[in-house]
Amino acid sequence: MAGNTNERRQIVGWGKTREEHVNLLDYTAESPADNLAIDEALLESAEQQGPAECLRLWEPAEPFVVIGRASRVAQEVRVEACRQAGVPVLRRTSGGAAIVAGPGCLMYAVVLSYELRPQLRALDVAHRFVLGRISESLAPHVGQVTCRGTSDLACGEQKFSGNALRCKRDHLLYHGTLLYDFPVSRIGEWLQSPPRQPDYRVGRDHDAFVANLPLDRDRLRAALIEAFDARQEMSEPPRELAEQLAARRYRRAEWNWCR
Repeated sequence: MAGNTNERRQIVGWGKTREEHVNLLDYTAESPADNLAIDEALLESAEQQGPAECLRLWEPAEPFVVIGRASRVAQEVRVEACRQAGVPVLRRTSGGAAIVAGPGCLMYAVVLSYELRPQLRALDVAHRFVLGRISESLAPHVGQVTCRGTSDLACGEQKFSGNALRCKRDHLLYHGTLLYDFPVSRIGEWLQSPPRQPDYRVGRDHDAFVANLPLDRDRLRAALIEAFDARQEMSEPPRELAEQLAARRYRRAEWNWCR
C-alpha cells in the first residue's frame, strides 16, 4: 500500500495491471441540495474528463431526508412531521430507500473508474469492493464489521451505514452514510418503515435496528481515507457543474416530490 501522497499503488484487475490513484475532497456545501449536487457533479466530471477517481467526505450542518431515485415520498417519509420540523426532503439520483442525515452522520461518496477496475461493472462485485474496503478499515477500531442485506454495514445485528450506487458508462458513484453521533430517535420521527427490508432487520423499528458507531469523527474520517488510500487533496469541487445540477434537480420540487 502507498506510504505517502505521491506514491501510486499498482492493482491487478482481470489480468490487466493499472494504476490506482484516488483523490480526496473534504468539502461540505451550505445546503442539502448543493451537497447532493456535488456528489453527482463528481461523477459527471469524471465521465467528461476520462478515468478519474475520488473520495469525498462531508457532514451536513442540519438534518434532512434523502429518498432514493425511485422512492415514493408518501410511502417512505412522514411528510407532515418533516414539514412541522422544517426538515427538507430531497431526492438523490441513486437507488435505495430513504435516509435521514445530519450532524453526527459522516457522508462519503467515492467515484470509481471502470477502465481502472473493469470487474466493478458487476453490481454485486461493486458492493463487495466498496463495503469490503470500508469494513476492513473500520474493524481495528470497532471490532467485526459485516456487510448485510444488499448494501448495509452493521456491527452485530445493528446497522450503522446505508449505501447506494449510480452507474454511468465509464464510472460509478458509490455513496452512503456512517452514523457516529446521530440522534437515532429522529429517524423514526421522520421516516416510515421502509417498504423493502433486509432479512436481518426481522421487523425491528428504526430505534432498535440502527445504531451509532463507537468512534469519533476524526478516527472515522481517517478510516475512510485509509480504505481508499485517498491522500492527494482536491482544492475544490466542480462548482459550475454542481450549480447546474442543483438548479436542474435538487432545488426543484418537481424533482424531489415527483412520486
